[in-house]
Amino acid sequence: MPEVFIQILEAEDTMLAQQVWQLREELLRQPLGLSLRDEDPKEEAEDTTFYACTATAEVIGCVMLRPLSTCTLKLRQMAVSVQNQRMGIGRQLLETAEAFARAKGFREISLHARQQVIPFYEQAGFESAGTVFTEVGIPHRFMIKTL
Repeated sequence: MPEVFIQILEAEDTMLAQQVWQLREELLRQPLGLSLRDEDPKEEAEDTTFYACTATAEVIGCVMLRPLSTCTLKLRQMAVSVQNQRMGIGRQLLETAEAFARAKGFREISLHARQQVIPFYEQAGFESAGTVFTEVGIPHRFMIKTL
């Protein structure tokens, strides 16, 4: 596994922001026949984005956090490049997101999990709530974790 650094994406890091966008586009939108180009980037203005990169500044993972209230953050757009999956990078991103949430005073994190990744989030302590619903054309479950 390459050495991985996880950091907050700063607005002035345009090169890294482009890599994060490309990773999200390739893994989360294109397989569904969708594109981030069709979404309003202003909707992400309040999001905090973490990215995982190697020593050569190659972005290999990302996760976004959006405040829903003073106590709840929504975790969204979690992605790890295919060649780096199952190496603990997603877990590191999730642990970083949880530490950030705690440090900012949030008490819970919620998310909409695609069905195939529910076991990943369950292992991290998230619990499913409600029934399966469709989002971006595929089945999801609402999940939540108290911090």
